Amino acid sequence: MDTAHLPRIAAGQTVTVRVPATSANLGPGFDSLGLALSLYDTLTVETLEGDELLFELSGEGSDSLPRDASHLTVRSIDQALTSLGYRRGGLRIVAQNVIPHGRGLGSSAAAIVAALLAAQALLPAEAQPGTRWVFQQASELEGHPDNVAPALFGGLAVSWQEDDEYCSAKVPVNSGVHPVVAVPGHELSTEAARAMLPSSISHQSAAANSGRTALLIHALATAPEYLFAATEDYLHQGYRARAMADSAELLETLREAGLAAVISGAGPTVLVLTGNPDELSSALRLVERETAADPGDFAAKISWRVQQLEIDHDGAKIELHRWL
Repeated sequence: MDTAHLPRIAAGQTVTVRVPATSANLGPGFDSLGLALSLYDTLTVETLEGDELLFELSGEGSDSLPRDASHLTVRSIDQALTSLGYRRGGLRIVAQNVIPHGRGLGSSAAAIVAALLAAQALLPAEAQPGTRWVFQQASELEGHPDNVAPALFGGLAVSWQEDDEYCSAKVPVNSGVHPVVAVPGHELSTEAARAMLPSSISHQSAAANSGRTALLIHALATAPEYLFAATEDYLHQGYRARAMADSAELLETLREAGLAAVISGAGPTVLVLTGNPDELSSALRLVERETAADPGDFAAKISWRVQQLEIDHDGAKIELHRWL
């Protein structure tokens, strides 16, 4: 699309946005539930005179992602500005990535949300359409709202679609819930994982999954003692297991121990939702033990990062907007 006729955003601005990681599905809440977690990507966008694009990238993906207009962040900024009747001039972008890529922790949703919030902030106040617009646009770019909603609004998000409109409701999460993640050293394509799902399931499986999803919302909001039963999935994790054998094995071990373990998003990260301090301590010990490398069998083991996280209750934030 030719945008030369559109007004440019004003030079001399700097905007910094921080966006949390997210875990979608949470077991039975397939394509509808998402939880914001305390891992954060930070994006700084500075508007320059001229048309030069400068892109600095550090952290996750820095060895493989492009640093030009093909990057998801730049594409999202361009699309947002064009849809609002503006175009960018020169930009200096600094992306500090902490959220692992291709691990089921919402890295693409975080990039899109950060880009759209930055793009909107760079416009005149009267041209800014607001957070709901950001949610709609980000969901369209991502293709679904389950990661976008918690990334933008924080907490537990229940999302759905009505005709052409994406919708989401934020549910407060009980203060006793603490997540633990085990992040493997390899990626898994969301598209590849989704392609492994069957075209239909039985009425019995659908009914069972509906009940567990309803229970999961109750467990996360008010009754963490039900987390183990509530995270039982009947729709997708079993079908995807062969694409992430190590994650599936860890998941089975943790659930056999009575822990509310699930595959985070499309995987391969394993997420454990704990409901009290004793359970948190047990989960950390067991996850660390099960993911520790065996000195005598390195070839059979993959590397894991184990982290205790918190629930992010606030979602994406504009931390800085200044004029130079």
